[in-house]
Amino acid sequence: MKHKQSSLYLELAPYKLHIRHLLPNQPVQAPVLMLHGAIENSRIFYSHSGKGLGCYLADQGFMVYCADFAGRGLSKPHVSTGFNQSQQQMITRDIPALIDYVYQLQQQPLILIAHSWGGVLAMASLARCPASTVKVAGIVCFGSKRVISVQSLERYLKINLIWNTIAPWLSKKCDYFPARTLRLGADDEPSQFLQDTVHWIKGEPFVDLSDNFNYAQASQQLQWPPVLHFAAKNDRLLGHPNDVKAFIAETTPQANFRLLATSNGYQHNYDHISMLTHPLAVTDHFVELRDWLLQLS
Repeated sequence: MKHKQSSLYLELAPYKLHIRHLLPNQPVQAPVLMLHGAIENSRIFYSHSGKGLGCYLADQGFMVYCADFAGRGLSKPHVSTGFNQSQQQMITRDIPALIDYVYQLQQQPLILIAHSWGGVLAMASLARCPASTVKVAGIVCFGSKRVISVQSLERYLKINLIWNTIAPWLSKKCDYFPARTLRLGADDEPSQFLQDTVHWIKGEPFVDLSDNFNYAQASQQLQWPPVLHFAAKNDRLLGHPNDVKAFIAETTPQANFRLLATSNGYQHNYDHISMLTHPLAVTDHFVELRDWLLQLS
């Protein structure tokens, strides 16, 4: 491991956002801010032993910041204490604050990297807060989709039954969704946030539930920095390649798209999680991503 790790906290009263700082021995590249998806935390990007995309980029000289969204990971307080938050608050407050925090620390535009629903939140935040785009040099999304259009037994069980029906009911009873306890994910979710995601996942317009702000329209009018989307061949539900392409068309039609499949020359047919965690990724698309990021500088 060629980097050091420490924890930082961004105060956004009445809560604190935890940020894992991966500091390379010789920081020579742009800063990177990483945003995780639903029922996750920032550990999807790093490990204490040096594994993960965040650790890989830090070892390549990038200054990496892996954020835990409010109530998740090491952010305080945790959702299990009764903390609640809406999707709009994450879009309009937390993500702009995280971007500004890293920008002020490094005094240069940053790379924004997101997984799954984190990509939806990131794109919505930039569309709504265009002033943040001058602080972003590039955007990379892994398996990010807004609508799940796949029709299958897996979709019925995991999305229609559990996420769209049981999870909102359970989150009202428990004041949060205990995904970690139920072994449905790496972390729990705020009740309001979970309920907010259901509408978009079902295919309702890319419009804010609180004030009807039109994210799709704003996205089409924004001058975006370079954008790169990765989708995985074996991601059959949570980031199906067709749904990723639909999200690209809705937000950034000019974005670059990569399908991680052996038929495209990659070493493995990755899925929604293994695209970030598989051992082969380090010598496969992580290298491709590094080279793409270097071209932005």
